[in-house]
Amino acid sequence: MQDLKGKKALVTGGSRGLGKAIALSLAKEGVDVAITGRNKNTLEETIKEIEKFGVKSSYSVFDVSDKSEVKSELNKLVESFGAFDILINNAGIAAFGGFLEMEEVEWEDIVKTNLFGPYYVSKAVLPSMIELGSGDIINVSSTAGLKGNAVTSAYSASKAGLIGLSESLMFELRKKNIRVTTLTPSTIASEMSKDVLKITDGNVDKVLQPEDFAEFIVDILKLERRAMLASGSLWSTNP
Repeated sequence: MQDLKGKKALVTGGSRGLGKAIALSLAKEGVDVAITGRNKNTLEETIKEIEKFGVKSSYSVFDVSDKSEVKSELNKLVESFGAFDILINNAGIAAFGGFLEMEEVEWEDIVKTNLFGPYYVSKAVLPSMIELGSGDIINVSSTAGLKGNAVTSAYSASKAGLIGLSESLMFELRKKNIRVTTLTPSTIASEMSKDVLKITDGNVDKVLQPEDFAEFIVDILKLERRAMLASGSLWSTNP
């Protein structure tokens, strides 16, 4: 198992819910953590919790669906924080509705955030990761990307696209000692799920918790570099 202490990680959507749980779990392992999000106040609150683990931390405020913001802000972050060994593409949004009823702008926003977001962020971070000669990218997709359902057209399309992007990158980058992992969790009791899926207090404990999934991500990152996971399949880093 690999020791993660001293590595540098970037977690998008890291101020609350699953992203926050991942950031704290990494910090607990001694990883320096930078987080991104759209709300400065919640980012600062999470940074205070990260700092309790005695690691270096930072944050950047931007929308992952905005290409120009992603590029400029991440360039600044890499300059001040250092090159990242780990990227967790976690930022995402969800909304559900009939195909004809959902407004086009909402449909587009979901795809821009959930698919183009990881594309923009990965493209910004990869050059320095390639220069390091090592790295891990974990893209958080969903079971909705494996199987569509009624009223999930936008969300399922965005998450299915992320699976395709992730697995293509996996094969492209493994020769450069960079692992790209695709994860497809079912419902997680995050703020987003509670708001969109109406998970109630009565059954929230029966749903996968952010901390559960964060522990799983840490375990994946600790795998020896010869092993990599994509959509439930275990691959070798060598062809």
